[in-house]
Amino acid sequence: MSDIIQLLPDSVANQIAAGEVVQRPASAVKELLENAIDAGANKIQLIVKDAGKALIQVIDNGCGMSITDARMCFERHATSKVRKAEDLFAIRTMGFRGEAMASIAAIAQVEMKTRRHEDEVGTLIEIEGATFIKQEPVAAAEGTSISIKNLFYNTPARRNFLKSNPAEMRHIIDEFQRVAMANPAIGFSLHHDGVEIYRLPASALKQRIVHLFGNNYNQRLIPVEEDTSIINLKGFIGKPEFAKKTRGEQFFFVNNRFIKDPYLNHAVNRAYEELLPDDNFPLYVLFIDIDPAKIDVNVHPTKTEIKYLDEKSIYAILHSAVKRSLGRFNISPTIDFDQETGFSSMITHKAPEEIVPPSISFNPDFNPFAGDKPAPRDSSYSQDTSYASFSKSYGSGGGKMPTSTKNWGSLYEIANHSPAQQSALELAGTEADDQFVPVQKQLMQLHNRYIISQIKSGLMLIDQQSAHERVLYERFILHLEDRKGASQQSLFPQTVTLSPNDYELAKSLLEDIKSLGFEVREFGKNTLVIEGIPVDLGSNNINETQLFEHLIEGFKNSQQELKLDKRDALARSMARNSAIKSGTVLGQVEMNMLIEQLFACKTPNFSISGKPVIQTIGLTELDKKFDK
Repeated sequence: MSDIIQLLPDSVANQIAAGEVVQRPASAVKELLENAIDAGANKIQLIVKDAGKALIQVIDNGCGMSITDARMCFERHATSKVRKAEDLFAIRTMGFRGEAMASIAAIAQVEMKTRRHEDEVGTLIEIEGATFIKQEPVAAAEGTSISIKNLFYNTPARRNFLKSNPAEMRHIIDEFQRVAMANPAIGFSLHHDGVEIYRLPASALKQRIVHLFGNNYNQRLIPVEEDTSIINLKGFIGKPEFAKKTRGEQFFFVNNRFIKDPYLNHAVNRAYEELLPDDNFPLYVLFIDIDPAKIDVNVHPTKTEIKYLDEKSIYAILHSAVKRSLGRFNISPTIDFDQETGFSSMITHKAPEEIVPPSISFNPDFNPFAGDKPAPRDSSYSQDTSYASFSKSYGSGGGKMPTSTKNWGSLYEIANHSPAQQSALELAGTEADDQFVPVQKQLMQLHNRYIISQIKSGLMLIDQQSAHERVLYERFILHLEDRKGASQQSLFPQTVTLSPNDYELAKSLLEDIKSLGFEVREFGKNTLVIEGIPVDLGSNNINETQLFEHLIEGFKNSQQELKLDKRDALARSMARNSAIKSGTVLGQVEMNMLIEQLFACKTPNFSISGKPVIQTIGLTELDKKFDK
């Protein structure tokens, strides 16, 4: 039997390596930007077309390369940053493995122009699928320009796995932000399909964060700084009131290299644990400077994981530094034992002789038995007013509530329910003969959170927020399916400016957002104009800008945590942000309408998060509690 083990050709080995190093266009962007930084550039341009699928071009004014170096950089394991094994424990550069350029050249059409500062003529190299096509002298600017065209053109299966252009562009923006944030002294620019997304001048770290995320971040940042014999820590953390329900604004940099570390992330979250709910995530941009001999960055091909020699000490330093910054800038609550402010509002600065005691005026000739009795107040007035307010604030689905509610209880007779409603009542634990007693005061609100209703077998408890979320969710799903969400024009259109990443996401969702009832159009750089909101939300106390921002944030959260379908995630986000909250006072008619809409839903018993909406307590259970 002949030998069966053989060495792979370089072209095949490079394609295999590309599967680890270059997972999507954003991976190639990261490698090229880091090479430009290692070349000593102070100005870097990134040009992208078709979300990196057609073109990724990085232009820098770094040191450039000689003719020999230009050819050698595409060889596997060719690098200028490591000479011997000991160098792996003294790495200060971004790249060192020598695999990126060879891997990219194996799966794309690459063109590179480079010239050193001392040379008069540059070098042009063209490669397709790891095969050299051309190498010749050419006129070129100082530095290097690399163009990657038709990424994954020779691996169609890999290209088919790429996401939509907006999704891939969001990943590219993420990588661009990380590199730009780690190097504020370098000027960056980003263009996509001829549109400028970023132009970042060289600046301090705080200004770079503001340029990347928006001017409103200027007031959100708290500085952090700590120098120890183990690490030097600096950066910024966000104020607790600006924390978000989705991850994405958490950045750790070790020796200016972006990393992902759940252990260190836990140290920061612990510092916020008494200031934030469990499902909120604060902003932080923290830089750790540490001796390279005490870490190992050669853990993963993407170099986003690091092993530490003394990670427990780093954890303790990080936690205490963040905690101290929160306290130093009066973010954490404090108690002043030297002053009692409970009676401060009762203290007056008037002289005692100027204080006039209160008096009561009355008519001594008034006779309550004289004349006709006043007409009884029409109780339907307050109910109609309450219903009108509820309809505008929370949506009634277009129906009208009759002014008289004397036959209201008949709506809940089992005989008049549709099959879906009958099954809903059975699942809720009610018996076939249970019905709501037609008494006007049968509904009661408990702690402004739950609605209590009497049924023949006992009591029914309904979570008002979860119930309204369920009602709105099914309504929004219907709008997304039939594309007929009604819109209510705003008197004054509102503009909302998003981060470039969120703007790309909003553009990809624009058609579905309009189906919900929003009237939205693009308006300049990273800005949208909201001209109308869904009729279901009404017009009372609606902040269009805040609602839209929460809609995008909730959508990201649903997709990250639950991996939901795009429309389902959008409907969930909209329902959560639009529903009445626990603590909202409801009138009788408002509670009646909410229950009526709930039992008209397909799945009234469970909230959109899968938790129960309805609980029943039978008379037998109540009797046991009283030892009967």
